[in-house]
Amino acid sequence: MFKHFLLRINERTLKQTVLDKLVELNYSYQPKVSEQGDFTHRGSIIDIFPVAFNWPIRLEFNINQVESIKSFDPHSQKTLWGNNKAIILPFKRKVSIHPDKLKLDEARKAHIKLTDNKDIRLDDFLNLEFGDYVVHEEHGIGKFVGIKKIKLKDKLTDHLIIRYLGGDSLYVPLNEINLVSRYMAFEGLRPKMSRLGSSEWQRIKDRVRRAVRVVALDLLQTQAARSSLSGFKFSADTDWQRDFEATFPYEETPDQKKSWIEVKKDMESDQPMDRLLCGDVGYGKTEVAMRAAFKAVMDNKQVAILVPTTILAVQHYFNFSQRVSSFPVNVAMLSRFNSKGENKNIVEATKKGAIDILIGTHRLLGNDVQFKDLGLIIIDEEQRFGVRAKEKLKKLRLLADILTLTATPIPRTLYMSLTGIKDISVIDTPPKNRLAVETIVSEYDEHLAVQAVEQEVKRGGQVYFVHNRIEDIDKVALRLKKDLDERINIAIAHGRMHSNDLEKVTLSFLKRKIDCLVTTTIIESGIDIPNANTLIVDRAEHFGLSDLHQLRGRVGRFNRQAYAYLFISKEAVLNPDAKKRLKAIEEFSQLGSGFQIAMQDLEIRGAGNLLGTEQHGYIMVVGFDLYSRLLRQAVDGLHSLRKEKVHHASN
Repeated sequence: MFKHFLLRINERTLKQTVLDKLVELNYSYQPKVSEQGDFTHRGSIIDIFPVAFNWPIRLEFNINQVESIKSFDPHSQKTLWGNNKAIILPFKRKVSIHPDKLKLDEARKAHIKLTDNKDIRLDDFLNLEFGDYVVHEEHGIGKFVGIKKIKLKDKLTDHLIIRYLGGDSLYVPLNEINLVSRYMAFEGLRPKMSRLGSSEWQRIKDRVRRAVRVVALDLLQTQAARSSLSGFKFSADTDWQRDFEATFPYEETPDQKKSWIEVKKDMESDQPMDRLLCGDVGYGKTEVAMRAAFKAVMDNKQVAILVPTTILAVQHYFNFSQRVSSFPVNVAMLSRFNSKGENKNIVEATKKGAIDILIGTHRLLGNDVQFKDLGLIIIDEEQRFGVRAKEKLKKLRLLADILTLTATPIPRTLYMSLTGIKDISVIDTPPKNRLAVETIVSEYDEHLAVQAVEQEVKRGGQVYFVHNRIEDIDKVALRLKKDLDERINIAIAHGRMHSNDLEKVTLSFLKRKIDCLVTTTIIESGIDIPNANTLIVDRAEHFGLSDLHQLRGRVGRFNRQAYAYLFISKEAVLNPDAKKRLKAIEEFSQLGSGFQIAMQDLEIRGAGNLLGTEQHGYIMVVGFDLYSRLLRQAVDGLHSLRKEKVHHASN
C-alpha cells in the first residue's frame, strides 16, 4: 500500500533498476505511453506516465545516471518543462471479473428477480464475504460462511449458509433471501450472535418494535402538527427565477431537477415545507438551496441560511453574492469576521427588511436577530448544531418553510421507511463529466508532498494541505514552503486565528491569490472551490472514515482529475481499525462511494441524525437493515390505524 520510489536528476541510478521497479509497481510496458500506468523505453530513454501526473515524464540516462526528467505532451512529443525530481507511485490496475463468477452472479440476479418481494438487498447479497455478520429476520444474527447447492425436489438449488452461536447452521434458499441482510451498525463493534432455536431473538425484536413505534409515532405527530398549520403559499416561478436558474454554469443532474421540483412544489403549497435534502459531497445540494432562496426573495420574503462553521458562512456569502449580482437581491453575512458595529448594522437592516438573504452560524439564532418577514430557513448539516440551537430551530419550524441539507447518505431501507412520514429528496447522481478522486495512501514523504503541490499549481489549480494540530501547523507550513518553488503562495488557516486574518486568508483562497492552504479540518464541511483539486492529509491515521470522505469531497468538484494524498506518519503503528479505515477510503474512491462509506461508518450516524441518538442501541442489537424494516412496519401500522379511526368517525 505504501510503496513508491524517488528519481532525481544527476543521481546514480541503473536504468534496469528503474524498469524493474516500474513492473513491481504494476506499470505495464506499452509501445507508446498514453495513460497513467504506462511506460516504454528505447536506448537511453524511459518514458513513464506516473500516477497523479497530468503529463508523462521522459528520463534521459547518461550511462548510470539520470541526466534529465522532463514532462512532455504524449501527442506532439514536445517537452513542456523540466523537473528536478519525480516520485513514482504504484498503479492500481482494475481487477477483472472471472467470466464464471459473472455468469453465476447473473444467474442469481435472474433467479431473485422472479420473486415479488421488493425488499431484496441484492447488492448486499452479492458482496457478502466469508465471515460477514448477517441478520435473518426470524432466526437472528449469525455469520455467513458460504453458499452450498442442496438437492430439493430433484433440483439443485443454491443456499446461503449461516453459522450461529454454538455451531448450528441455517441453510437459506435463494427464494427466501429477502429475510436475510448484511449486519450493519457501529464500525469496529461486533454484534452478539444468536443461538439458533432460542426465544431470545424474538424478545429482542419485540423490544425494538416498541422502540420504533415511539419513533414512528413522534414523526407522525410532527407531520400532523405541521399539516394543520397554514403556511405562506409562494407564487409560481417568475421570469427572473428562470433567468437566475439559467446562470447555473453546469448541467443539472436528473436528481437535482427532481429535488428542485419537489422543493418548489412544497413552497407553492399552502402548508409549511420541512424537507430534508440528502446528497453525497459535491453532488449539488447548494444549487437547489440557492434556487429556493431566490424564489423566496421573489415573493418579498427573507431567507436565513444557517451553517455550522464561520468559514462555510464566508464561502456561502461569496457564492450567493456572485450568483445574485445581476439581480436586486441584498445578501449579508452575520459572523465573527465582522466588527461589532457591522453586525449591529446588519441586525438592524434585517429587522427593517433591507436584507433579503442572511447567512451565518448559530449567531443567527440570537435573540437580537429578528426578521421583518422571514419566509425560508435553510439549514446546512443540522446535526452539527448544539442542543440550544436545535431547540430554537424547533420554534422556527412553525414560522417559515424549512429546507435542511445533509451529506449523510440515507440507505435505501431507511429512505423507504421514512418517506411516508418525512419529506426527503435525494441527489444520488454525480454531476456530468465529474471524475472520481484518485486516492493515494502512503507514508509521509516530503518529496511526494512537494511534488503533489507543484503538479497541481503547474496546471493552474490550488491545494489543501490538512494538518489538524494548531500547535505546530506553522512549522509544517514553513517546512513545506522551504521546499516549494518560491513562486508558490502558501498560507495558513485555523479556527484560533484572529477573525480578520482568517477572513482575509479565506477570501484570498477563494479569489485564487493563494496556491496552497495549510489548514485544519475547518474546511471539512461544505467548502466548494472548483479550482482546488489536490488534497493532502497529514497524519491520516488519526481521522475517522467519514472525516476522510468529507475532506476528500473538498476536491474533485469540477471536470478535471483530482487527487487525495492520505499521508501516514512514518513512526505510526496502525491498529486494525485504522488499517481498515485507510483501506476502505482507498478502495471506495469511485463516484457515489458515499453509500459504501456509509456501510462502513456513516449509516449509524445518519440514523442518529434522523431518528435521535437514543435509537443507536436498538440498531446495534438487530442491525441497521432490520431496524429500518421494523420502522417501516410501525409506520404502515400507524397509518392503517389512523385510516381506520377516520373511517369509523365518518360512519
